[in-house]
Amino acid sequence: MKYAFLDPNKPLITCSFTNCQSCVLKSQLYCHFNLWGLLRFLGVAFPPFILAGIGITHVNAWLLIPWVAFALSYFGLIEIRVMCSHCPHYAQPEIKSLKCWANYGSPKLWRYNPGPMSSSEKLVFFIGLGLIGGYPLVILIFGRAWLLLTLYILTIVGMGTLMSRTMCNHCMNFACPFNQVEINLREAFFNLNPIIDDAWKGAH
Repeated sequence: MKYAFLDPNKPLITCSFTNCQSCVLKSQLYCHFNLWGLLRFLGVAFPPFILAGIGITHVNAWLLIPWVAFALSYFGLIEIRVMCSHCPHYAQPEIKSLKCWANYGSPKLWRYNPGPMSSSEKLVFFIGLGLIGGYPLVILIFGRAWLLLTLYILTIVGMGTLMSRTMCNHCMNFACPFNQVEINLREAFFNLNPIIDDAWKGAH
Protein backbone atom coordinates (compact mmCIF):
# COMPACT_ATOMS: atom_id res chain seq x y z
CA MET A 1 0.00 0.00 0.00
CA LYS A 2 3.01 2.29 -0.54
CA TYR A 3 1.26 4.62 -2.97
CA ALA A 4 -2.26 4.25 -1.59
CA PHE A 5 -1.53 6.53 1.39
CA LEU A 6 0.89 9.32 2.23
CA ASP A 7 4.34 8.39 3.55
CA PRO A 8 3.89 8.11 7.37
CA ASN A 9 7.49 9.18 7.92
CA LYS A 10 7.22 12.37 5.89
CA PRO A 11 5.68 15.49 7.51
CA LEU A 12 2.78 17.14 5.71
CA ILE A 13 3.67 20.16 3.61
CA THR A 14 2.06 22.48 6.17
CA CYS A 15 4.27 21.16 8.98
CA SER A 16 7.54 22.82 9.96
CA PHE A 17 8.86 19.76 11.78
CA THR A 18 11.72 17.85 10.16
CA ASN A 19 10.50 14.30 10.75
CA CYS A 20 7.53 12.41 12.09
CA GLN A 21 9.38 9.88 14.20
CA SER A 22 10.17 12.30 17.03
CA CYS A 23 6.98 14.34 16.80
CA VAL A 24 5.25 14.71 20.17
CA LEU A 25 1.83 14.66 18.46
CA LYS A 26 2.41 11.46 16.52
CA SER A 27 0.41 9.25 18.89
CA GLN A 28 -2.31 11.82 19.56
CA LEU A 29 -3.30 13.22 16.17
CA TYR A 30 -3.94 11.34 12.93
CA CYS A 31 -1.77 13.21 10.44
CA HIS A 32 -1.35 10.10 8.27
CA PHE A 33 -3.72 7.31 7.39
CA ASN A 34 -3.45 3.64 6.46
CA LEU A 35 -5.55 0.73 5.25
CA TRP A 36 -6.57 -0.28 8.76
CA GLY A 37 -7.88 3.21 9.49
CA LEU A 38 -9.84 3.22 6.25
CA LEU A 39 -11.41 -0.18 6.96
CA ARG A 40 -12.26 0.85 10.51
CA PHE A 41 -13.98 4.01 9.27
CA LEU A 42 -15.96 2.08 6.66
CA GLY A 43 -16.98 -0.47 9.29
CA VAL A 44 -18.33 2.32 11.50
CA ALA A 45 -19.87 4.54 8.82
CA PHE A 46 -21.40 2.03 6.41
CA PRO A 47 -24.04 0.23 8.58
CA PRO A 48 -26.47 3.21 8.58
CA PHE A 49 -26.14 3.57 4.80
CA ILE A 50 -26.68 -0.15 4.24
CA LEU A 51 -29.77 -0.20 6.44
CA ALA A 52 -31.07 2.99 4.82
CA GLY A 53 -30.63 1.44 1.37
CA ILE A 54 -32.41 -1.74 2.44
CA GLY A 55 -35.22 0.27 4.02
CA ILE A 56 -35.75 2.56 1.04
CA THR A 57 -35.73 -0.43 -1.33
CA HIS A 58 -38.25 -2.19 0.91
CA VAL A 59 -40.64 0.74 0.59
CA ASN A 60 -39.96 1.66 -3.06
CA ALA A 61 -36.77 0.78 -4.94
CA TRP A 62 -37.15 3.76 -7.29
CA LEU A 63 -36.78 6.11 -4.33
CA LEU A 64 -33.26 4.78 -3.84
CA ILE A 65 -31.96 6.44 -7.03
CA PRO A 66 -32.15 10.14 -5.99
CA TRP A 67 -30.79 9.34 -2.54
CA VAL A 68 -27.76 7.47 -3.86
CA ALA A 69 -27.13 10.13 -6.52
CA PHE A 70 -27.18 12.95 -3.97
CA ALA A 71 -25.07 11.03 -1.44
CA LEU A 72 -22.38 10.37 -4.03
CA SER A 73 -22.43 14.00 -5.17
CA TYR A 74 -22.32 15.31 -1.63
CA PHE A 75 -19.55 13.12 -0.23
CA GLY A 76 -17.55 13.09 -3.45
CA LEU A 77 -17.78 16.79 -4.36
CA ILE A 78 -19.77 19.14 -2.10
CA GLU A 79 -18.38 18.05 1.27
CA ILE A 80 -14.88 18.12 -0.21
CA ARG A 81 -15.34 21.78 -1.11
CA VAL A 82 -16.92 23.08 2.09
CA MET A 83 -15.10 20.95 4.70
CA CYS A 84 -12.29 18.73 3.40
CA SER A 85 -10.55 21.58 1.55
CA HIS A 86 -9.72 23.02 5.01
CA CYS A 87 -7.85 19.88 6.09
CA PRO A 88 -4.01 19.89 6.13
CA HIS A 89 -4.17 16.58 4.28
CA TYR A 90 -5.75 18.43 1.37
CA ALA A 91 -2.70 20.70 1.08
CA GLN A 92 -0.39 18.05 -0.42
CA PRO A 93 0.18 19.41 -3.98
CA GLU A 94 1.48 16.17 -5.48
CA ILE A 95 -1.60 14.18 -4.47
CA LYS A 96 -4.61 14.67 -6.75
CA SER A 97 -7.12 12.73 -4.66
CA LEU A 98 -7.73 12.40 -0.93
CA LYS A 99 -5.87 9.65 0.94
CA CYS A 100 -7.73 9.92 4.23
CA TRP A 101 -10.22 7.51 5.74
CA ALA A 102 -13.45 9.49 5.32
CA ASN A 103 -13.38 10.50 1.63
CA TYR A 104 -10.68 8.28 0.23
CA GLY A 105 -10.23 8.71 -3.52
CA SER A 106 -12.31 11.87 -3.86
CA PRO A 107 -10.76 14.34 -6.35
CA LYS A 108 -9.14 17.53 -5.08
CA LEU A 109 -10.78 20.06 -7.39
CA TRP A 110 -10.55 23.14 -5.21
CA ARG A 111 -7.81 25.23 -3.64
CA TYR A 112 -6.61 24.36 -0.15
CA ASN A 113 -8.01 26.70 2.52
CA PRO A 114 -6.03 26.51 5.78
CA GLY A 115 -8.53 28.58 7.77
CA PRO A 116 -11.80 27.59 9.49
CA MET A 117 -15.06 26.97 7.67
CA SER A 118 -17.24 29.98 6.94
CA SER A 119 -20.84 30.21 8.13
CA SER A 120 -22.13 29.47 4.62
CA GLU A 121 -19.87 26.42 4.34
CA LYS A 122 -21.16 25.09 7.65
CA LEU A 123 -24.73 25.67 6.49
CA VAL A 124 -24.15 23.69 3.27
CA PHE A 125 -22.35 21.00 5.27
CA PHE A 126 -25.22 20.46 7.71
CA ILE A 127 -27.98 20.78 5.10
CA GLY A 128 -26.30 18.07 3.05
CA LEU A 129 -25.93 15.74 6.01
CA GLY A 130 -29.51 16.47 7.04
CA LEU A 131 -30.86 15.56 3.62
CA ILE A 132 -28.83 12.36 3.42
CA GLY A 133 -29.76 11.26 6.92
CA GLY A 134 -33.33 12.54 6.87
CA TYR A 135 -34.44 11.17 3.50
CA PRO A 136 -34.39 7.50 4.60
CA LEU A 137 -35.98 8.52 7.89
CA VAL A 138 -38.99 10.04 6.13
CA ILE A 139 -39.31 7.12 3.71
CA LEU A 140 -39.20 4.54 6.51
CA ILE A 141 -41.77 6.44 8.58
CA PHE A 142 -44.24 6.82 5.71
CA GLY A 143 -43.55 3.23 4.68
CA ARG A 144 -44.24 2.05 8.24
CA ALA A 145 -41.04 0.02 8.24
CA TRP A 146 -40.69 0.30 12.00
CA LEU A 147 -38.05 -2.40 12.54
CA LEU A 148 -35.79 -1.00 9.84
CA LEU A 149 -36.42 2.51 11.15
CA THR A 150 -35.35 1.47 14.65
CA LEU A 151 -32.22 -0.27 13.40
CA TYR A 152 -31.38 2.71 11.19
CA ILE A 153 -31.61 5.13 14.12
CA LEU A 154 -29.55 2.84 16.35
CA THR A 155 -26.77 2.53 13.76
CA ILE A 156 -26.68 6.32 13.33
CA VAL A 157 -26.32 6.75 17.09
CA GLY A 158 -23.65 4.03 17.15
CA MET A 159 -21.77 5.62 14.27
CA GLY A 160 -21.80 9.04 15.90
CA THR A 161 -20.66 7.65 19.25
CA LEU A 162 -17.82 5.54 17.84
CA MET A 163 -16.56 8.25 15.51
CA SER A 164 -16.64 10.81 18.29
CA ARG A 165 -14.66 8.63 20.68
CA THR A 166 -12.15 7.06 18.31
CA MET A 167 -11.73 9.43 15.33
CA CYS A 168 -13.05 12.97 15.81
CA ASN A 169 -10.95 13.44 18.96
CA HIS A 170 -7.75 12.66 17.00
CA CYS A 171 -8.52 14.37 13.67
CA MET A 172 -6.32 17.26 12.49
CA ASN A 173 -9.10 18.92 10.48
CA PHE A 174 -10.08 21.41 13.17
CA ALA A 175 -12.41 23.15 10.73
CA CYS A 176 -14.86 20.25 10.84
CA PRO A 177 -17.81 21.08 13.15
CA PHE A 178 -17.56 17.61 14.67
CA ASN A 179 -13.87 17.89 15.57
CA GLN A 180 -13.23 17.22 19.26
CA VAL A 181 -9.47 17.57 19.61
CA GLU A 182 -8.52 19.17 22.92
CA ILE A 183 -7.39 22.80 22.96
CA ASN A 184 -3.85 22.03 24.12
CA LEU A 185 -3.33 19.59 21.24
CA ARG A 186 -4.70 22.12 18.79
CA GLU A 187 -2.27 24.73 20.05
CA ALA A 188 0.64 22.30 19.75
CA PHE A 189 -0.42 21.49 16.19
CA PHE A 190 -0.75 25.17 15.30
CA ASN A 191 2.79 25.76 16.59
CA LEU A 192 4.09 23.14 14.16
CA ASN A 193 1.94 24.39 11.28
CA PRO A 194 2.44 28.18 11.02
CA ILE A 195 0.45 28.55 7.77
CA ILE A 196 -2.61 27.08 9.45
CA ASP A 197 -1.97 29.05 12.63
CA ASP A 198 -1.87 32.34 10.73
CA ALA A 199 -5.03 31.50 8.79
CA TRP A 200 -6.98 30.73 11.97
CA LYS A 201 -5.73 33.83 13.77
CA GLY A 202 -6.63 35.96 10.75
CA ALA A 203 -10.17 34.57 10.77
CA HIS A 204 -10.89 35.76 14.32
